[in-house]
Amino acid sequence: MNIVKSVICAAGLALISFNAQAQDKPPADPAVDACKSTGLLALQERSPEITDLVLDMESLAVSKADTKVGDVPVKTVVLGEAYISRKQQTGKPDRFVCLLGEKGKVLLTFFTAQ
Repeated sequence: MNIVKSVICAAGLALISFNAQAQDKPPADPAVDACKSTGLLALQERSPEITDLVLDMESLAVSKADTKVGDVPVKTVVLGEAYISRKQQTGKPDRFVCLLGEKGKVLLTFFTAQ
């Protein structure tokens, strides 16, 4: 009987540990993924030595919007910090802004040094 209790207790602790680890990682957001991939491509067009773009998930704010820039609808705004890797070395974070329109289309990615 003690063995059964030990197995149940161990399984419960493993499940609690797994749930805690799973909750630490934020869920994937298509807007963030689109901004990252489009931003990286735009940066690489200007500077081929850029190898990666890492968005600081803890600093990101993803906000729904219902506004326009000129006649173009803006549906989502992503703000936060991004680390730009050049030749496998990452420097200080840059501020990052990304505007998305209808159907998740990236309209603008903008980086500025802090």
